[in-house]
Amino acid sequence: MEAQLTQLKQEATEAIASVTTLDALEQLRVNYLGKKGQLSQILRGMGKLSPEERPRIGAIANEVKEALQQSLDQANHQLEKAQIAAQLAAETLDVTMPGVSRPLGRIHPLNSIIDRVIEIFLGLGYTVAEGPEIESDYYNFEALNTPPDHPARDMQDTFYLPHDQLLLRTHTSSVQIRYMEQHDPPIRVIAPGRVYRRDTVDATHSAVFHQVELLAIDRGLTFTDLKGTLKEFVRQMFGEDLPMRFRASYFPFTEPSAEVDVQWKGKWLEVLGCGMVDPNVLKAVGYDPEIYTGFAAGLGVERFAMVLHQFDDIRRLYSSDLRLLQQF
Repeated sequence: MEAQLTQLKQEATEAIASVTTLDALEQLRVNYLGKKGQLSQILRGMGKLSPEERPRIGAIANEVKEALQQSLDQANHQLEKAQIAAQLAAETLDVTMPGVSRPLGRIHPLNSIIDRVIEIFLGLGYTVAEGPEIESDYYNFEALNTPPDHPARDMQDTFYLPHDQLLLRTHTSSVQIRYMEQHDPPIRVIAPGRVYRRDTVDATHSAVFHQVELLAIDRGLTFTDLKGTLKEFVRQMFGEDLPMRFRASYFPFTEPSAEVDVQWKGKWLEVLGCGMVDPNVLKAVGYDPEIYTGFAAGLGVERFAMVLHQFDDIRRLYSSDLRLLQQF
């Protein structure tokens, strides 16, 4: 039995020294030192030894077990170190290598105009409101003093949906109606968003475009308040105090109504439509026109983008041409 233990120690030590993975090392531990391992099988023969030999063989067996366990621990430590070193080598980052270049995004000209308009009116005490782009006939037309037989509908012929008189909104004025239904005066709100009209697409027209409309409702508001508000807006938008003129116009939801022109680089440019809110619109949302008055105005975002950035064709704003967009 002593010879068996000596042979087992030599064989196991050589096997442990040559192992290359932690899984293989665990298999060796089970094979030699497990409950059913080779050492346990040898020790089952202890009962056949004489009482004088048992203590001596038992001591040898303990020495073999301790030696093998020490060899296993050392091999486990070395393999773990080697495994960590290999992982570090595989995951090493060369900080001297140039990084992967990713082009920075830019704000689209239309979004930059909308952001600038919102910033200006927030500074004037207005709140941003939003509403659905698929709108009902009531909110898009009737509540805005434009009944079904009104000729002004021809000016805003749009895309109708075959369900419950729904349509793609022709202006963001519908947002103002929804906001007034849910809030009591005083109100100062702007409504930016995408709108739709069945226009023939050319250099200055598009079937899909963007608007920002403003609405103020309070006691005692007059046309003078409207002119002062728009004058300050134009000054901040164009960066200087430009000459302005108001030309009489017509909108079914304002009375009186006007178009606003500014003198820009020696030419008069139409930039806004505006007016005092029609009493019928106030009645439609439950406001008493004898107590409250208000004004509204609306601008085309594409129009401002074309003027400020000198675009010659509105379609350039939708073409996603990187040669153009990277200039902004």
